Amino acid sequence: MIYMKTKREIDLMRESSRIVAEVLELVGNHVKPGVTTKELDSLAEDHIRSRNGVPAFKGYGRRENPFPASLCTSIDAEVVHGIPGNRALREGEILSVDVGVKKNGYYGDAARSFSVGTVPEKKQRLLRVTEEALAKGIEQARAGNRVEDISHAIQLHVESNGFSVVRDLVGHGVGKKLHEEPSVPNLGEQGKGELLKNGMTLAIEPMVNAGTWEVRFLPDGWTVVTLDGEPSAHFEHTIAIVNGRAEILSQ
Repeated sequence: MIYMKTKREIDLMRESSRIVAEVLELVGNHVKPGVTTKELDSLAEDHIRSRNGVPAFKGYGRRENPFPASLCTSIDAEVVHGIPGNRALREGEILSVDVGVKKNGYYGDAARSFSVGTVPEKKQRLLRVTEEALAKGIEQARAGNRVEDISHAIQLHVESNGFSVVRDLVGHGVGKKLHEEPSVPNLGEQGKGELLKNGMTLAIEPMVNAGTWEVRFLPDGWTVVTLDGEPSAHFEHTIAIVNGRAEILSQ
C-alpha cells in the first residue's frame, strides 16, 4: 500500500531530510586520504543526535544481524551498505555515503558519492553520470507519470554513457517507515508502474557500475559489491510530489 502524505507530514519529512543533507555536507568536507570510515560515521552520528534526530540505519534489519552504524560507507567496488570501520581512505578511491534520519516519526534518506583526493577520469565520469541520472529521474517524478518513467530516464542516461544500472537493488517509498511502497527500480519501460500522484514521497537512488550490472553480497550480510570488481557510484534524494512536480527534500 502506498501512503500519501499530507502537507504537515511532508513538512516533517523536510526536517529529517534537511538533517540528512547536513550530514552529507559535513561528511563530504572530511573525506580525504587517511581518514577512516569509522571517523566519518562518528561525525555523522554526533550531528544527527545534536539535531534531535535518530540515525535510521543503526540497528536496522534482521535481529540476528542489525546494521551496526549510522552511515553506509561503500568504497570503489562496494556498491551499497558498506560498514564503517578502521579502513583508511586512499587517494583515487570513490566513497559512497548513504544516511537516513528519523525525526518526529518521519524519515529522510539520501546518498552521495565523493572523490577521495584526485580520481582517474573514468571514475570522475562515473560520478558525473550517476548524479546526472538522479536528476533525470527526479525530472520524471511528476503527477500523472508512472514509476517506471523515472526508471527509464535513469537507465537511458546511464547506458547511453557506457555504464550499467544495478538491477537487484531499487529505490523506494519513504515516510513513516524507512522503506515503503512503491519500489523505484533504476531500469524500466516508459508508462509502466504505479501512477505518480501528489503526496507521494520517494527515495530515488541510481546505483551505477562502471562494468557489469551484476552484484553479490559479502559474508557480513550487508555489503554489496560489483561482481567484476569495477567501481560503483550511488546518489540518492528524498523527494515529495507537490503541486504536480518533485520537490527535493534532502537538498
